[in-house]
Amino acid sequence: MDNPTTQGNSASVATGFNAGVMVSQHAQTMTSEQLAELLQIEHNEFRKKANAMAGKGLLEFREENSRNPLGGRPRLVMHFDKRNSMVISAKLNDQLLVAVVDRWMELERPASTPQIPQTYSEALRLAADLSEQNSHLQLVVSEQAPKVEALARISQARGTMCLTDAAKHLGVQRKQLLAWMRENRWIYRRDGAARWVAYQPREAAGLLEHKVTVLGLEEDGERRLASQVLVTPKGLAALAVKMGGAL
Repeated sequence: MDNPTTQGNSASVATGFNAGVMVSQHAQTMTSEQLAELLQIEHNEFRKKANAMAGKGLLEFREENSRNPLGGRPRLVMHFDKRNSMVISAKLNDQLLVAVVDRWMELERPASTPQIPQTYSEALRLAADLSEQNSHLQLVVSEQAPKVEALARISQARGTMCLTDAAKHLGVQRKQLLAWMRENRWIYRRDGAARWVAYQPREAAGLLEHKVTVLGLEEDGERRLASQVLVTPKGLAALAVKMGGAL
């Protein structure tokens, strides 16, 4: 936000239009230098355009002497409130108007900063509000701490577990876990098969694994194999978060 009372600036200077409608010194403003830079136009050219619009009664601003950063004589700088900065921006370069809008959003953001208490009673009220907020945050942290700790412990653990054990750790029924994993494309069954199979992306992500067991030999001598889906510690932690299961 531009500060119209910066030390070293002179008093307001009337422009070429009715001084009674000039921008207030107490309003948030952007300077002609800032607007010229955002609109990618020379400052002197910007001033000419602004004065021309002001002469037609289309624009309002005020001028002040500003210290020249390069030294030498002070120079006149225009100050525009939000409305008038939008008016001249739309006139000079409507394609860069969004840059001016973004700049105003930055200028207005500090306005939401809480005010400092002015009286003893206001200070007490603020202290009570902060104490209440702090107590609420501590309660939330206390409630979440066990779950966060459990998730951290599970995700760092080693080894895998079957679907039945995973359901026990999550505090849900096995059929509930299987239904969720099927609906969310973690596992599926091949046509005519009784055993579950993990989707390849879940395996690639380290959430599920397959355990292959040799059950015996077929009549032709080939081994009879059985595959079992296992949940990794990383997968169990992900399930706990997504399902909201009690650990």
